[in-house]
Amino acid sequence: MKAVIQRVLDANLKVDGNLISEIGFGYVIFLGVMKGDTTEQADYMIKKIPPMRICEDENGKINKSILDVGGEILLVSQFTLAANTSHGNRPDFLAAETPDKANELYLYVAEGLKKQGVPVKLGVFGGDMKINQTNDGPFTVILEK
Repeated sequence: MKAVIQRVLDANLKVDGNLISEIGFGYVIFLGVMKGDTTEQADYMIKKIPPMRICEDENGKINKSILDVGGEILLVSQFTLAANTSHGNRPDFLAAETPDKANELYLYVAEGLKKQGVPVKLGVFGGDMKINQTNDGPFTVILEK
């Protein structure tokens, strides 16, 4: 499982021009579920993300978590994080989990993050999403398990 975590001032997600989700300050997290991932990897993400100190404190130091600052998460399923680009010019996505299993783990992560006290908004699994975000920093972290 792979998560690309981007700290944002705000973000919104649309499908077919319709607003689906929006957040203020927080994280946009692109979550890639790989073949063979289980709740073990998902639990790692759920445990690791909320207390991760990647937000600024009152002195401008990266010393606070999303829980400390009252931020939100926009969680977006992103099978392209499984891309293999080691050969040719066209990536393959053979390492991505099947849609049913990936969606199950995506929703599992979302619920787990909510239980940790973070407001979570979702994208549309498998949808053609258009995401607008104002990156803060920019500050991006890649978390893998």
